[in-house]
Amino acid sequence: MFNTIDLHCDTLMAAEFREGPDADIFDCPQQAIDIKNLLNAKAMAQFFAIYIPQGEWLKKMRAGETASQFIENCAQIFENTIASHSDVLAKACNADDVEKNWKDGKLSMILAMEDGVEVQGDMARLDHFYDLGVRCLTLTHNFANCFGFPHSKDPQMMSKGLTDFGKEAVKHMQDIGMLVDVSHTSDGVFYDVCKIARLPFVATHSNCRNVTDVTRNMTDDMIRELHRHGGVMGINFLPFFLDNTPGNEESRVKDMVEMALHEKEIAGVDVIAIGTDFDGMDGDLEIKHPDEMHKLYDGLIRAGFTVDEVEKIAFGNILRVMRDAMH
Repeated sequence: MFNTIDLHCDTLMAAEFREGPDADIFDCPQQAIDIKNLLNAKAMAQFFAIYIPQGEWLKKMRAGETASQFIENCAQIFENTIASHSDVLAKACNADDVEKNWKDGKLSMILAMEDGVEVQGDMARLDHFYDLGVRCLTLTHNFANCFGFPHSKDPQMMSKGLTDFGKEAVKHMQDIGMLVDVSHTSDGVFYDVCKIARLPFVATHSNCRNVTDVTRNMTDDMIRELHRHGGVMGINFLPFFLDNTPGNEESRVKDMVEMALHEKEIAGVDVIAIGTDFDGMDGDLEIKHPDEMHKLYDGLIRAGFTVDEVEKIAFGNILRVMRDAMH
């Protein structure tokens, strides 16, 4: 069995929508991820993203609930769950924490944030989220914000990069040990981050554009640049990012393996990681929850990956990045 570090899930959002800040995500059979199935899967660590609702997701928020309240509520769910199950769970902020927790027989929970919109161009607010425990920040989601611009079918939008604040914020994030995540960003933002980053950065849940031509996926040149900077990209299980054939709603292991094979061909195994996007997607999922991750690892072995290579993909590569870029 391979022990997984998953770079992205939207489980906190799902729990907040359903139960509010008093939720405990230990046993939630209606979700793809809960702590029980992470433990059953012998997972090493899980990044739990706080997604700030935008667009259609706003309809699921409570009347009068602000984005700031939503963030605090999700952070409270994260802390509640750890406090209530400290015999098997522990918070982690860096690689040393993950390794210590693993030796102690505990699953590591890592807090992340998807979309920097609530930073609002204020470095003090970025520091506030760090103090809240956030150790990985996805710079943009699907809308422009104070950091920069999102992926887009519009070439002009896709070419736009980091704002002046975004450039300073990326430097600051690396100074304080908050992982920079370029999933969802424009290509322009990606290349601006490449110019600025002195430490590895990540694309927590992004696939290959050369395999599946959608703007959320990364070009071969971007994959090479990410590898050159020591970063990783997490294989995303969302059906459309694996196969954008009209009408496809299936998330298939064979397509995930194809992504991994392409990434290996383009940049080597060291760039590959896991970023499931569990609880943030719909569809017919061949891997429905973490204790079915063996289907992917078995598929990788059948495709010719060695045991050592699969260990890197499952946890080793991201643990290396965490050691270099998080504290």
